[in-house]
Amino acid sequence: MTDRSAATSPAGANGGRRSLGGARAARPPLERPAPLRQAVYDALAEMIINRELQPGEHLVENELAAHLGVSRQPVREALQRLHNEGWVDLRPALGAFVHVPTEEEADQLLATRTLLEAESARLAAKNATPEQVERLRELQRAGEQALSEDSQVALVEANAALHAHLVEMSGNKVLAQLIAMVDRRVRWYYSPIARSRGREAWDEHAVMIDVIAEGNARRAGELMRKHTERTRESYHQRRREAGE
Repeated sequence: MTDRSAATSPAGANGGRRSLGGARAARPPLERPAPLRQAVYDALAEMIINRELQPGEHLVENELAAHLGVSRQPVREALQRLHNEGWVDLRPALGAFVHVPTEEEADQLLATRTLLEAESARLAAKNATPEQVERLRELQRAGEQALSEDSQVALVEANAALHAHLVEMSGNKVLAQLIAMVDRRVRWYYSPIARSRGREAWDEHAVMIDVIAEGNARRAGELMRKHTERTRESYHQRRREAGE
């Protein structure tokens, strides 16, 4: 598999950086009605998650500002917030760099995700309505379409949408809040393996949806636990392969 997103090869480890020009697609100016600092933060976070900004990449304020069509101030504020939340590393005299996740922090987060999502699937099966199940099937079809198009970004988004709907179906607001706290970082870790998990992951989703439709809560929880554990194993396998 050819993938530009190797998290073990930091682009900025030796002070180097890629220009925001060249192959990177131009973006339309950000919408102004929302608070600008929030819009800039969201845009940069999504660029990190989708690996448009690679782990280890040097982040230059004036280049990012020009790319997003804003001044440097909201970019500076967004980088500080991203640093506080662990997405960006600020290095004295060197500047800002996209954080390179360690294997330990990725493992801890993916393990936590397994616990939370297994419970959400169990509750979803217990509380599912026919309308909610049909919506799951629509999201499954969207994921299979992204798979047929071999679109990494679309696969990550479709996967997140399906899992988010399962959480909504659970009816547990506290559980939903906890999962929301880790959702973006899960998408970041999932992005490099979206293609390699590919068909297997969406086949697992299809079986899980059938079990949820049947109302088998115990089985749905078991399937989700195995599903998320396979994603965790795939992530570590990819890192090992990248290291080799």
